[in-house]
This record gives sequence, C-alpha cells and structure tokens, in this order.
Amino acid sequence: MNHFLLKFKMLEEPERASPTLLESARASLLLRSVAKTIDLIIVAAAAELIPRVGFFAGLAYLLISDGLFNGQSLGKQLTGLKVVSIAAGQACSIRESILRNLALCIGAALWIIPLIGWVITLLIFAFEFVMLLGSKEGMRLGDELARTTVIETKTG
Repeated sequence: MNHFLLKFKMLEEPERASPTLLESARASLLLRSVAKTIDLIIVAAAAELIPRVGFFAGLAYLLISDGLFNGQSLGKQLTGLKVVSIAAGQACSIRESILRNLALCIGAALWIIPLIGWVITLLIFAFEFVMLLGSKEGMRLGDELARTTVIETKTG
C-alpha cells in the first residue's frame, strides 16, 4: 500500500484507545478539580466582565468546552487532561461535552438566584463530586451520561 493510501486509511479509521490504556491514563481527582476550577473562573470572569451577555457566554463555554480543542477545555489544557469517549477512545465531541456538563451548567445558572439557587448549586456540585469519589472508574454523573472519561495527556 502506498504512502497516500496509508494516510487516507488512517483518516478513515481513527485509532482507538484500548480500555486498558484509558484506565492507566485516568486523571487524578486533584487535576480534574483544578481543571474544572479554572473553567469555572473563566465562566465567572465572563459574567463579571461582560454584563448580561457574559453570563450566557460563560454558560455556553461551560457546556461545550470539553468538546473544543481536541477534548480539552482551557482548564484541561493547562493541567494536561483530555476528555475522551469511552466507546470510541477519541476526543470528546460537542454533543458529549453538552451531556457531561449539563448538570454543572444548570447549577452555575441557578447560582444567580440568592439563597435557594446557591443551595441547589452547591448540592449539584457536591453530588457530582461525591459520585466521582465513589466511582471506581473515576466517573461523575456527567461522564456516565455521556460515556466519557478524563485522562492525563502528559506525565509529570
């Protein structure tokens, strides 16, 4: 097979990560927390810096950020993490990003409602965190819904 056909075949059938590889590269809870905190700071900054529109732009970023830049939100890029589809072993799609971040986005949206919104937001984030802690696969509710996992792309 000549070089051109080999490259075409590689584009046609993307390489999939094995379940063992995904498991061995699974991201730590600390790195995941730091990455999500960075992303939430971006959302808060957008909301503060651009009145009205910034809040909605921040929520949109939170929803789709893991599907951008080859499965890496800005927080994940800075921490060396990547969201991948468990089934395909490839970078998270926009659809998967929306599924995995929907609960967190709802929580962030409710934050603007004093007291009750704050309580509901904290409960949503706490539930996601406890689920992540209790999962031997390292999956929070969003990962379960979207069938994704977070892996480390670089070793320290």
